[in-house]
Amino acid sequence: MAWTMTPRALTQVVPVFIEEAKINVIAGFKVGTSTKRRFLVTSTSADNSSYVPSDLIFLNCGSSSFSPTPTSYGRQWTGDIGSKFLPSTGQHHNSTTSTATLQFQDDQVPKIPYMTARIFHFSPFTYSFPVSAGPKFLRLHFYPASYSGLDPSKAFFSVTTGRYTLLHNFSASLTADALNFAYFSREFSINVEENQRLINLTFTPSPDASDAYAFVNGIEIVSVAPNLYVRGRDVPLSLVGSLSLFYIDNTSALEMLYRLNVGGNYISPEDDTGMFRTWSQDEDYIFGSAVGAKPYNFSATIRYPKTVPAYTAPVSVYGTSRSMGPYANINKNYNLTWIFPADSGFNYLVRLHFCELPDFNLVNQRVFTIFINNLTAEKEMDVIYWSGGAGVPMYIDYVVMVPETNGGKQDLWLALHPNTESRSEYCDAILNGVEIFKLSNGDGNLAGLNPPQRVSVVGHPPEQPLQPLENSKKKKTIIITGAVLGGVVALFFLSLIIVLLKMRKKRTSCWVALFHHLGLKKNKTSSLQPNQCRTFSIIEIKAATNNFDETLVIGVGGFGKVYKGYIDGGATTVAIKRGNPTSHQGVHEFQTEIEILTQLRHLHLVSLIGYCQEEQEMILVYDYLANGTLRDHLYNTQKPPLPWKQRLKICIGAARGLHYLHTGAKRLIIHRDVKSTNILLDDKWVAKVSDFGLSKVGPVTVSQTHVSTVVKGSFGYLDPEYYRRQKLTEKSDVYSFGVVLWEVLCARPAVSRRVNEEEEETLAEWALCCHRNGTLDQMIDPYLRGKIAPECLTTFAEIAKKCLADRGMERPEMGDVLWDLEMALQRQDSADAEEGFVGGHLSRMKDEATVTINYEQRAGNFNSDVTPGIEFSELMMPMGR
Repeated sequence: MAWTMTPRALTQVVPVFIEEAKINVIAGFKVGTSTKRRFLVTSTSADNSSYVPSDLIFLNCGSSSFSPTPTSYGRQWTGDIGSKFLPSTGQHHNSTTSTATLQFQDDQVPKIPYMTARIFHFSPFTYSFPVSAGPKFLRLHFYPASYSGLDPSKAFFSVTTGRYTLLHNFSASLTADALNFAYFSREFSINVEENQRLINLTFTPSPDASDAYAFVNGIEIVSVAPNLYVRGRDVPLSLVGSLSLFYIDNTSALEMLYRLNVGGNYISPEDDTGMFRTWSQDEDYIFGSAVGAKPYNFSATIRYPKTVPAYTAPVSVYGTSRSMGPYANINKNYNLTWIFPADSGFNYLVRLHFCELPDFNLVNQRVFTIFINNLTAEKEMDVIYWSGGAGVPMYIDYVVMVPETNGGKQDLWLALHPNTESRSEYCDAILNGVEIFKLSNGDGNLAGLNPPQRVSVVGHPPEQPLQPLENSKKKKTIIITGAVLGGVVALFFLSLIIVLLKMRKKRTSCWVALFHHLGLKKNKTSSLQPNQCRTFSIIEIKAATNNFDETLVIGVGGFGKVYKGYIDGGATTVAIKRGNPTSHQGVHEFQTEIEILTQLRHLHLVSLIGYCQEEQEMILVYDYLANGTLRDHLYNTQKPPLPWKQRLKICIGAARGLHYLHTGAKRLIIHRDVKSTNILLDDKWVAKVSDFGLSKVGPVTVSQTHVSTVVKGSFGYLDPEYYRRQKLTEKSDVYSFGVVLWEVLCARPAVSRRVNEEEEETLAEWALCCHRNGTLDQMIDPYLRGKIAPECLTTFAEIAKKCLADRGMERPEMGDVLWDLEMALQRQDSADAEEGFVGGHLSRMKDEATVTINYEQRAGNFNSDVTPGIEFSELMMPMGR
């Protein structure tokens, strides 16, 4: 009985017949509350032990190419026109099928197999694939586009093979829209019986609409290693939440939903172990935990036992991991959690991959509990005990039921938490990989519901639902009549608005149309929940600012003036930002600021109290931060210079705020205007990132790597790659923050004019030049010379330099930046301690780690974090039932 598949009561640990895969581990990463380790594989026997499939079919549907066409992922595709897999002449005489080639395609979409498609009209169409017996991966590729002028939203169809329904009334358009992917694939696993040796794959347009059709871009069939996923009656699995055992045999079909290289990089099909599987990164699925990086060096050997063949997962899966971090007090108070949307009413196979590394080589060093859907799957998970040693891969399979609801999807939770009852040496948990499969039900069904249409955003009407064909003529008549009448009415109101606008004051003329275009009404802002943000009347604002008294102005920015004010009868001091109607910033920035700050709460983000938009004013009310902007304390100021450690702590605070925007919120948020004037300081010198008017929601999927947008930002801080390509990523914030780091070190502005020259020089160019020439000592703020420990300066300058890399992919993540800044502070503390000063960085970290996390959230649905640098899971230490 295999230990890799059974509960502890059934476990037999027999790590024998071990093959070795030598890897040199050159970079491990740690930040915040979780740690991820990455390793460079220099040589591995896994390459020699890759599985060799007996069947490899890669069909480029709609293509006429007969010769194999290699792709970037090592697969060789052949066209299906004239293929032996199509039905013979005379069959499917009632069906209509056609092929199409796109004239235009997004540059990021691979040409093969997504440039062509086979389209099925009216009736079922069946491909027949002669194959050998055994388990097979069946992958269907979809790129919803307008083929031959067809509306992609009208493609609704089913896909069946044998007794299995793989897809039912499926919409590739709705699925791609929900995933935010331009193209995608669906992977299934089915078994071919010895007496069958044939896969019949049928596409059937939905009978519910006369204009529905089916299509497919590519079909893959790849043999699966025997007993890799379907183990039969010989291997019982643990049914989570039950004492019963569960068996998966050849009568079950599976659909792969998630396959993650936890803590590691994306693994392409060609880098898999012969079966062309794709392993994604896990960052998109982590809930609430901070993610970051810090390299360090050591070596490890991956040794595959007989029970885990080398083709089970690539070496890089077992050579990377995510753990909770080194701080026991923090780890005891949160779970390392992932969330996976799943169809309700199905059972799921959850496979967890583990491999301990040399620094954990004894039993009871690291013991943790595994929760799946808030149920205890494994109370005492000790990888060394289960695997038999460090560097020995293992996996455990669980089956979990997602109960039936009214339809749609539910979240399947996976959480790890240290098991304190075991009194293990370390309070930590680890995971290397995750695979999740949906299991077919008793009727052979794997199909779930289509995702709902995406909710429209402000200024963009929702897509119209599908209309029956018989109503189309009537609808066209109504549309034409309505368009004519609407045009007349619009022309009348446009003329009226022009007349009214000319009669209004100049201050109002710039904004009225924008207010109504964006849908901003009095006492209401789009997407806001009740009680998330306070609404002020213009009377309250005027009272707070003494009718906008110029003596109360504490700052001027692109949006307008900032006043110091007093609300609640003078009990609360606030900062009031009043929009300037002649400013280049307007309603969009105003709304963006409100929508972002009402959904986020973090110690290192400025807090929005409320807003006012009466009398066409655009006014924002914030907490008052007594020490102003970071720039106020660096140069062109009469204020005393900040000590070096104070500057470091401010940088760390700002990095935590940006790191939270990139990883801790529900959606990745790119600030887009990081600069020293947008880092504010409270009375205790805590840094808070401010001014979110230019912020954008960033890409959220593997396929969407950037946001295409008009370039905005501040000269001197602007990411050159973003400027050149107009493609925005979170690495643009990293570049801007790198400029801020050099400002802090040098006390120089981001842009300055050269002596006796009209030409301007950016701080980024000058800093990189000095770093290359080894003249760091000449660029440091004179006040700081001799006060920075050499080790600290080296660490700080190195990360600041990396932030300014010309290409975004070469810049560190904000988590990496945060870790290096904390390391720099620790080295400064160590140097100070050696000179007789009291208090080191480690004690500071412990103090911060004990901040109470059972806080009371404000009413409403928003992301919140009140603990410095730590994003905790809401699923706090769940008790399994």
